[in-house]
This record gives sequence, C-alpha cells and structure tokens, in this order.
Amino acid sequence: MTQNALPVLTTPPPLPSGSLRIVPLGGLGEVGRNMAVFEIAGKLLVVDCGVLFPEETQPGVDLILPDFSYIEDRMDDILAVVLTHGHEDHIGAVPYLLRRRRDIPLVGSQLTLALVEAKLAEHRITPVLRVVEEGQVLDFGPFQTEFVAVNHSIPDALAVFIRTAGGSVLHTGDFKMDQLPLDGRITDLRHFARLGEEGVDLFMADSTNADIPGFTTAEKEIGPTLDRLFGQARKRIIVASFSSHVHRVQQVLDAAHHHGRKVAFVGRSMVRNMGIAAKLGYLDVPPGILVDMKNIDDIPDHRLVLMSTGSQGEPMAALSRMANGDHRVQVNAGDMVILASSLIPGNENAVFRVINGLLKLGANVVHKGTAKVHVSGHAAAGELLYCYNIIEPLNAMPVHGETRHLIANGNLALETGMEPQSVILADNGTVVDLAGGVAKIVGQVEVGFVYVDGSSVGEITEVDLKDRRILGEEGFISVITVVNRSTGKVVSGPEIHARGVAEDDSVFDDIVPKVNAALEEAILAKPDHTAHQLQQVVRRVIGTWVSRKLRRRPMIIPVVLEA
Repeated sequence: MTQNALPVLTTPPPLPSGSLRIVPLGGLGEVGRNMAVFEIAGKLLVVDCGVLFPEETQPGVDLILPDFSYIEDRMDDILAVVLTHGHEDHIGAVPYLLRRRRDIPLVGSQLTLALVEAKLAEHRITPVLRVVEEGQVLDFGPFQTEFVAVNHSIPDALAVFIRTAGGSVLHTGDFKMDQLPLDGRITDLRHFARLGEEGVDLFMADSTNADIPGFTTAEKEIGPTLDRLFGQARKRIIVASFSSHVHRVQQVLDAAHHHGRKVAFVGRSMVRNMGIAAKLGYLDVPPGILVDMKNIDDIPDHRLVLMSTGSQGEPMAALSRMANGDHRVQVNAGDMVILASSLIPGNENAVFRVINGLLKLGANVVHKGTAKVHVSGHAAAGELLYCYNIIEPLNAMPVHGETRHLIANGNLALETGMEPQSVILADNGTVVDLAGGVAKIVGQVEVGFVYVDGSSVGEITEVDLKDRRILGEEGFISVITVVNRSTGKVVSGPEIHARGVAEDDSVFDDIVPKVNAALEEAILAKPDHTAHQLQQVVRRVIGTWVSRKLRRRPMIIPVVLEA
C-alpha cells in the first residue's frame, strides 16, 4: 500500500537535524498553483510559484494563489525560488510572493525569467534574477541545485536536481519526451541516467498524463494539419492558444507564411510574450508577416490570421469576447477558428460554451476532438516508465495533477518494482521528511485557497463565494418591516422586493400576513427580542414559503426597524 496523506490536520514535529523536509503548497489534486517548499538546516528553497485559474463555481475570482501562510513568517529564510518553466501555473504567483519580500532571487532559464520579469514590471517590482542553463550547478546555502534540460510545450524548460545533507530530490517540472522537438532540444535522458547512477532519494515527477497509455504525440505532427487547414480556409483564420505556447505560434507563423497570410497577435499577454520570444530568438518571425491589430481592417479576409488568447474559455480573454460579440474582432460566417490547445480539467463547460457561440456566428470551429491541432506537453505513462527505470529512485512522490493523475503515476512506480511504502501519494500541505534514503509523511499543515478578486488578494472567502453562487443561481429577496414594540404590532410593511427570482413581486402578497403574524407573535412572547432575532423570524417564514411555493432557495436579507 502506498503512503497516503494524513486524513486529518496533524502538526508536524520539529525537523530533525540532517533531514530534508518537503511541503507542497499547490499542484497536488489540481492542475495549477504548482509550488513546493524544501527545508533543511533552517533554510528554504522554493520550486515554482504558479496560479490556478477559477472554475464556474468561483464567480468573480480572477486567479487562485498558493497559500503562503506556511512560509509567511519565514520570508527571510528563503534562499531562492527556482522556476522550472514559464507557464502561468508555475510563475503566475511570483508577483504576489515578491510583494512580501522583493529581493528573493529568482532562478530559471533565459526565457522563463524574461517572461517573469515582464510580468513583474506590471506590478512595479524589479526582481533579482539568476539565469541558468542545463548542466549548470548552483549552491544556495545547504542546497546544491543542478539543472537538466527537459522538453515541454514551451522552450527552455528545466528539471532541477536538489542535493542536501538529508538526501537528493529530482523534480521534473512539466516535461515530456518528444524525440523530434521543433527546437531540437530533447529531454536529457543521459543526464537523468547520470543522476540515477549518483542516487536519487526522491523522484517528484509530472503526473498530468500518467493515466494515458503509451507516448505523447510529437509536436511536429501538428504542422501538417495546420498547413492543410490553412489551405482549406477561404476567409479569416483565428487560432486560439496559450499566450506562452511559442512552439504553436511558430507553427502558425510558418503555415501563414506558406499560404501568403499576415498574422496579428490578439490579447495583451500574447503580444507581450511573443515579443519577448522573438527578441530572444525563440520565435522565428518571417519578415513582414506581422501586422498590428489597428491595421487588420486593411487586410483582406483571405490574407489574415489572428493569433489569439482564450483557448480555455476564459470570460475576459479575446476568443470568449469574440464569441459573445463584444470584441473589436467580429466573427463572421465562413471564418475558421482553430482551438490549438488541450482542455484543462474544469474548463470544459466554458470552452464548449465558446465553441457554441462561435458556431452560432457561422464560424467553422476546429479543435482537438476534430483534428490534430494540439498535442500535450506532458509525459504519458510509457515515458514515465522509462524515467523510473532509468533513474531507479528510492522513493517517489507524484506531483502536478488531479488525484487520479497522482494515483496513476504512483501505480507506474509500483509497476517498475518500487516498494509500496516508498511511493507517497500526498496532498497540498502534506509534510514529507527525507533522511537516510527513507521518505515518510510526518504531518499535514493547513493549506487553503487564496483568491485574487480585482485588487483584493485573500479577502474573498468560501462564504463569499457561496453567497455569490446563491445570488447567481437562486436570486435575492429583501424584506423591510417596521414594528412598534410598545404595541407589539407591525406598523409598516413588510415590503418585499425580489431580484433574479423570475417572479413578479406581487407573488409575495400571500406571505405578507404570515410575516406580520409571526413577528407580532414573537414580540408578544418575548418583548425584548433583539432586531437580529426578529430578522431571523422573517427569514425563516419567507424562506420556508419560497422553498415550498417557488422551489427556490434565494438569499434573503430581512431588515426590521423600530417605529
């Protein structure tokens, strides 16, 4: 049986001398918010600091951050933050961490740090950057880090090998084993093998595709599909992808160039990221192919490609706004829209809503389900098995994925011969100690969701979200009543007003006498009832009636005033 995270909150013991402690603050049981904290000899090393994007059950939320409370009082102990690559679910929360201490060194590849630096500029933070390359070794106090080239859906991704007195850890970040990558940079299995020969005490591997058999399709197979679709299109082409997917954008530029089309980047993050990628040489832009969004009306439809954000159905992203008809780009009948990305779990409804909206406008929508327009950036089961056999770790702790992904990854480790007690299935906040080649769960710390809502960070609670869901789904009823305690009578009201209940206010005429009777009975029984207690009487009467009569459970706000 594999080790499982403790079911109840258990305060971990003090860290024994010479032991390495690992605490994931995000990325386990979810796809996003990736962040892990390593501790030894009183010092901390952080790997990744990403965001999670909200689901439909979290209305009004812009981003979800890792919970920093575990390290809130230990900011000065953080020696560095290692960033494995430049996707938002690994770098998006860096500005919020650096608000607490701005001089924490950020360590990563050239492209990764360039994307982070641009993001931090929007927050008016000038970071301390340390650019590293594969094969490089850096010491941070009691931590020695060594960086390994890995292939992913963004250039310059790195795995990190961490050596400490308590043991060694290989953290893959996000990776796959594409043997024919567009940029020629493969996952360095020889480097993995050398680390395996040295000895890997704990292997923390990407789990996202662990439940998919075989091997992930090569990126190069997407190019011919895009070229064929571009050849078929007679009007505009709109391609939606992640704003950091440099490889996909390169393929779009190549196909557009081949078919004599111009390309305009749509969406602030797309413009920013591709500008950075081109400047650093990661994106090869054919001369004269790019046009500014301001000038797209001068380009004939059959000569234009729009490279857009919004492939996940994000409400404020460009593609969603196009589907809703509130973007400057109006989707017309005959336009081809290509969703060149995978579906992040939880986004399915939002994406299909966008697809339906585009279809209603007459667009020809192409997505992963109808054509090979996207391949995953994550290792499938066959690739992970290779890694386990090459590295031969003493312990495994699957990371990055929903629970089903983590379990599938753990089962792969067992298939390669690892002992069940050496495979740790953890959750966010699980505390794992490593010493003498043995990794074990020693406790659980509280890790919650930190919501970014406009300019507020961490102010929104689960109660607030529940209220928002009720308001959005069930509606709102206000009840204002004036009573005279000396007479025990209701002298005015109740005035009942409803919003979002789909009924005319006159429907509440039947309940007015019952509210009055309940209030007068309550005052008669106990003249010193507080206003709050009287309001609760109103809420119970209205709530019971609305539930039975209208089959709704709206938010009810009663106000009882005294004459």
